[in-house]
Amino acid sequence: MSVVWPRLLTPNNLSQIIRKQKNPPTALRIFNEALERYPSYQHNGPVYATMIGILASSNRIMEMKEVINQMKEDSCECKDKVFATAIQTYARAGLLNEAVSLFKNLSQFNCVNWTLSFNTLLRVMVKESKLEDVHQIFLESCYGWEVKSRVQSLNLLMDVLCQRKRSDLALQIFQEMDYQGCYPDRESYRILMKGLCDDERLHEAQHLLYSMFWRISQKGSGEDIVVYRILLFALCDKGKVQEAVEILEKILRKGLKAPKSCRHRIDLSPCNTGEDIGSTKCLISEALIRGSIPSLASYNAMAIDLYNEGRIDEGNKLLDEMRSKGFWPSLVIYQAKLAALCKEGMG
Repeated sequence: MSVVWPRLLTPNNLSQIIRKQKNPPTALRIFNEALERYPSYQHNGPVYATMIGILASSNRIMEMKEVINQMKEDSCECKDKVFATAIQTYARAGLLNEAVSLFKNLSQFNCVNWTLSFNTLLRVMVKESKLEDVHQIFLESCYGWEVKSRVQSLNLLMDVLCQRKRSDLALQIFQEMDYQGCYPDRESYRILMKGLCDDERLHEAQHLLYSMFWRISQKGSGEDIVVYRILLFALCDKGKVQEAVEILEKILRKGLKAPKSCRHRIDLSPCNTGEDIGSTKCLISEALIRGSIPSLASYNAMAIDLYNEGRIDEGNKLLDEMRSKGFWPSLVIYQAKLAALCKEGMG
């Protein structure tokens, strides 16, 4: 495909030209040729990102590395995302050492925010079971001004550890958060609660729930119901329905701050038999929704969670309730619903 060169070339023009190329080597040739054709032209960060993305997606590792080095020599301002892409590409190719080396040399680039690269590298290294190396890199980098959110990084570590059935290590990270000068957010609790329940560490999960009451649930936020459901459903699955009901009552009173009049209207007696776990879970979900302070955020959190779990009928019922309460479902809810339907083969 022949290239129609403009009279005056800009980085945006070049990005458009190389994106149209079906052959990555051709795109790279055009990328380099531009500097020869236009002596006053200089690549900028976005056009470098475009070229590196093309090479990364086609697994042309050596060429990608050369362009990255060229970008470093040009010292143009670049975004963190381009390094995260390169780190993922190195990892897919089994070149973890290259990924680590790139991250450790980011100070040589004109990039002021390394958060995405940092989190990407941590995720890759945990998946490769390089836990000691992860600990070392975290200590070396998490306190620098280039990494903007330590909570996000710690959540990521906990999530990957929980996926690997190491909720014990995730719990240690959670407990160390205070000493790191940061505080767990709702996502921290959700990740760890799911990990502990999946590993059947229900005693620790209950203690986590109670700590949540005084740390992030003091105002009775309805968004917290997603975390509460994880423990209550896990107890039901283990046949501990009565215990789940007792904890539910504490959640309504201490977590959601449901008024007495609201709590008295919630009939939990059908849960006591524990004969139909599915129906019991539905009753628990309804109790949580009715006991929470109605808000768009709480309905969004619950609906998305239901669709993510494939509980499509319950999600649809919740959407109807949202509308009846005057709340309009967000685009994210419909995206979650579509994903659930496609997963079920109904999309």
